[in-house]
Amino acid sequence: MLRGKTSLITGASRGIGRAIALLYAEHGCNIAFTYIYENQEAEELTNLLLSKGIQVLCIQSDAADFEAAHSVVKQVVDTFGRLDILVCNAGISQDTLLMRMNEQQWDDVLNVNLKSVFNYCHAATPQMMRQRGGSIIAMSSVVGIGGNAGQTNYAASKAGIIGFIKSLSKELGSRNIRANAIAPGFILTDMTLALPENTRAEMIKMIPMRRCGEAEEVAKVALFLASDLSSYVSGQVISVNGAMG
Repeated sequence: MLRGKTSLITGASRGIGRAIALLYAEHGCNIAFTYIYENQEAEELTNLLLSKGIQVLCIQSDAADFEAAHSVVKQVVDTFGRLDILVCNAGISQDTLLMRMNEQQWDDVLNVNLKSVFNYCHAATPQMMRQRGGSIIAMSSVVGIGGNAGQTNYAASKAGIIGFIKSLSKELGSRNIRANAIAPGFILTDMTLALPENTRAEMIKMIPMRRCGEAEEVAKVALFLASDLSSYVSGQVISVNGAMG
């Protein structure tokens, strides 16, 4: 489905980003991905991807750094000759009530979650315009749609992604570049698995399907948005949330 194409996935050493990289590779896509801290996980993913017979580029980089993002995109194009799919997946959370939140917690979350999307889209779109096509996918969240107490910084960053992507899709539509967002609900990742069991149980009660989602289920939507199956889909937010609303 993606044979011969090249994708760049930020924050892909684990969780949803890792699942997307593996699924794209299964469909013949060459993979470039970034990570920031997880050296062992990044090495393991690189070896897994190489075993699927594709080309792989692994880069340690801070997604919140504007110049570093441009450097990463240049390395990808220099290595593969093109960039067809950009998945902006890097993200963090620093949850606390607003009255207890400090400025650094606000800035860190907005920089990693939202500014990184600007950084990479700014760097990647000129190459996609030269190719006269591309697909941009940004990871938002159910929290960016409905909000959540104790997550004003995270919710603001993920809601900002939705506004950014909807605007970008209008700017790039005439260039055959599509831009969409995915809004996952409660997905089983290292972050959710680290929560106390009773907290996870309360979360599941809020989900009509009565379970958390799997990272691979989000990856399947990312595959759809990266492929020609979604050739007339742009400016959309696809929720993957078990009918949470």
